[in-house]
Amino acid sequence: MENLLGGLKIHVQRGVKLAVRDVVSSTSDPYVVIKMGKQKVKTKPMKKNLNPEWNEDLTLSISDLDTPIHLQVYDKDSFTVDDKMGDAKIDIGPFVEAVKMRLEGLPNDTIVIRVHPNRQSCLAEESKIVYKDGKVVQNMVVRLRNVECGEVELQRVFRLENI
Repeated sequence: MENLLGGLKIHVQRGVKLAVRDVVSSTSDPYVVIKMGKQKVKTKPMKKNLNPEWNEDLTLSISDLDTPIHLQVYDKDSFTVDDKMGDAKIDIGPFVEAVKMRLEGLPNDTIVIRVHPNRQSCLAEESKIVYKDGKVVQNMVVRLRNVECGEVELQRVFRLENI
C-alpha cells in the first residue's frame, strides 16, 4: 500500500478559446481529464461550448511528490471515439515546496512563490502560490499543447498529512 501524503483539490474553473472539433456545428463538447499516477478524475462535458465554465472540484490523493499532473481536454462524441483537444503537464514541485515551508501564522494572501512560464511548463502566465485561510493555494492558466489553441484556468489547493 502506498504511503498517503495528502490530498490535492483541483478546481477546474473554465476553458478559454478551445479548439473546434465538431466541424458540422463549428463547436465542441469539451471535458477535462486529470491524471496523476494511476488516478484519473474528470469533469462533466459542456455541450457546444468553446469557452466552458465547468466550476468543478476534482480531488486526487498524493503518495509521490515527484508525480506530475497530466491534464487532457477531449470533445465528447456520441458515436465515435472522443476527440483530443489538447493536453498539459503540470509540475507539482513548486507547490509542494511551498507546502513544506510550514507557513502557519503568515498573513492571508501572502505570496510564497512566483512560478514563471518557461519552455518546459505549460503555464500561459505567471502563477502565484499564496497562503490563504490556512491553505496553500495556486491559481493558474494552463496553455494546452498539441492543439491549435486553448487554455484552461485552474486553482489547486493542497492539504498535506504527513510531510
